[in-house]
Amino acid sequence: MPEEIYSLCFMCTVRCPIKVSVEKGRVAFIEGSPHVPDIAGSLCPKGAAGKALLGDQERVQGPMIRSGPRGSGKWRRVKWDEALDYVADKLKKNIEKHGGRSVVLGERANLASHVSKTFLKAIGSPNYFSHDALCKGSVNTACRSLFGLTDGQLNTDNKNARQIILYGRNIYESIALKPMNQLNKALENGARLTYIDPRVSVTASKAHRFWMIRPKTDLALNYALMHVIIKENLYDEDFVQRWVQGFDRLQEFVQPYTPEWAEAETGIMADEIRELAREAGKDRPRVVFHHGYRGAHYTNEIHLRRSILILNCLMGNIEAPGGLFFKKGPGEAGGKPARKLTDQELPGVDEFRFDKVGTPDFPLPDPNHGVGQMLPAAILEEDPYPLTSLIAYRFDPLMSIPDTTLTRKALDKLDLVVAIDINYSDIAAYADVILPEPIYLERLDCVQQANSLKPQMFLRQQAVKPRFDTMSGAMILKEIGKRLGLGQYFPYESMEELVDWQLEPTGFTREEFKNKGFVSYSSQQIFWDREDGLKFKTPSGKIEFVSSLLEEAGYESFPEYTPVETPEEADEFRLIEGRCALHTHVSTQNNPYLNELMSENVLWINDQKGAALGISDGQLVEVASDQGSGRLKSKVTPFIHPECVFLIHGFGHQAQQATRSFQKGVSDALLQQNVTDRVGGSPGLHETFVRVKPLG
Repeated sequence: MPEEIYSLCFMCTVRCPIKVSVEKGRVAFIEGSPHVPDIAGSLCPKGAAGKALLGDQERVQGPMIRSGPRGSGKWRRVKWDEALDYVADKLKKNIEKHGGRSVVLGERANLASHVSKTFLKAIGSPNYFSHDALCKGSVNTACRSLFGLTDGQLNTDNKNARQIILYGRNIYESIALKPMNQLNKALENGARLTYIDPRVSVTASKAHRFWMIRPKTDLALNYALMHVIIKENLYDEDFVQRWVQGFDRLQEFVQPYTPEWAEAETGIMADEIRELAREAGKDRPRVVFHHGYRGAHYTNEIHLRRSILILNCLMGNIEAPGGLFFKKGPGEAGGKPARKLTDQELPGVDEFRFDKVGTPDFPLPDPNHGVGQMLPAAILEEDPYPLTSLIAYRFDPLMSIPDTTLTRKALDKLDLVVAIDINYSDIAAYADVILPEPIYLERLDCVQQANSLKPQMFLRQQAVKPRFDTMSGAMILKEIGKRLGLGQYFPYESMEELVDWQLEPTGFTREEFKNKGFVSYSSQQIFWDREDGLKFKTPSGKIEFVSSLLEEAGYESFPEYTPVETPEEADEFRLIEGRCALHTHVSTQNNPYLNELMSENVLWINDQKGAALGISDGQLVEVASDQGSGRLKSKVTPFIHPECVFLIHGFGHQAQQATRSFQKGVSDALLQQNVTDRVGGSPGLHETFVRVKPLG
């Protein structure tokens, strides 16, 4: 009989619960956990493809130190002690000369992020950032401006909603299984889905109403929706009076923004805008205007995300079934959370961050995530101080930060680049040292505190032994810290000891995770009392339409709408990018299974625009911006707005060792300009205009 191991997938950051069937030390099958409602055995293509990583000979198989120029592909395989000594010696010299602040650690947030943050504080560096900032920094700031709570503390009750409105939230291709299955259940029960996007995605094909909106005009649409909802008294007056501060100013502000005005800007008919507003008003509070996950499109992103959240508040759907809710932690169920290394007493760090977050120059983004796209400029300009070392932990700045050429130039100035990774990512191939982790099937990981309506804890349990000479990231950072004389901040000698240390205050043990992979603090959903028990963390204790966070920093709560610029030439388009169901950002393109299904991206272009430029479907084209250029095949289609072209994110890898993905397709980061929402903190990934011409 196969052994059943309950664990957590890590083919993307969603961490869906899984059941791994193991026979004779080999993974026979992976499926979604049958014990988790709304998962119940289901798994996405990426999750199924995790098995292919186990024996993949193109994984990093042991510690590597560069033996040629950066990016040359020349390496020497070394023992762990030599690799760790090399990194520690370099860091020690750089810290002695330039201080701990000269070291930056950027990562894709993971279960060991508390170890990463502890490592930096121990060496005296403030310079932690996560990929979250590049993805949804402005969503975070928008949530804090209204509720005093972050987007990570907010969720949607899709299953019980009657109206669901998605703004480019391509839920059927980003594939977070639980919310996707909950949406399916809502649709089966009669809910209506509205999808708003310049491109027809898989999610658009499932919608009752699809609006091919003109790029960058979503804010105009939302101002018009507010206009109708307030003018026609479609909002929840009792909820607004009890819990909202600044409604009167919003009411006055949106008066000029009529549906007719929005029609001219967005391309969406005025009568259709009124129809959606009335439907939402009828079905409130079981209405979800989804605030999004990736909120990194435009330099006014903060105000778009605020407008979406304000629409929810007008529906009175906060802490209501079928609406939005705040995640509940163990304390709300009488329990205690898992311990983190950051809970211990750590050295104080008073230095400014490299991105100046928290200073008058950049006051509002969340310093817990930072603003990663500021890294190249900070290195090159030595502003606010010189940076010497980068540790990239499962994060690839060359493909995730806009303007790859600028990023590479910045990396060349650093004395040390370390990659903690499983693959030959572009940053690993460009690093000085690669420290490989085991894949998620091969390791025990730190505890996941899963806050929700029913707070739980999950555990990624090891299914099989590591195939190669690898070490968990939490152990890598501990070993480097020990070599720097900081071992006291890492009170464990193995992952088992670390997990046991984390679990100690909770009252649970590792043994209790074996049968299901999780433990629960509560069997009942926990909603706050909407009469007098909502727990907002704003200065007023209310939802702040007029935001003290924004206005005390000198920013308007309701900025006037600025008309959107249009392409000036016939061959010029706004570049937009997004996801597909088969790949995770930049990390899966070399996976043997997934690469076979999709090995390169194509450029979506409107059929009428394509015909005018002499571009036929499947033809090779050049796409170019002021930052870079590339060649790839075209996808000529009526299913994209004529003002834009579209790329799936994550292709165009330059790591030679990853032969399946090497130079397949074009990287959007190569083309994008590095611009930022200076209020919210996200990059403006859709602000770049490109030129397209046929080849051959």
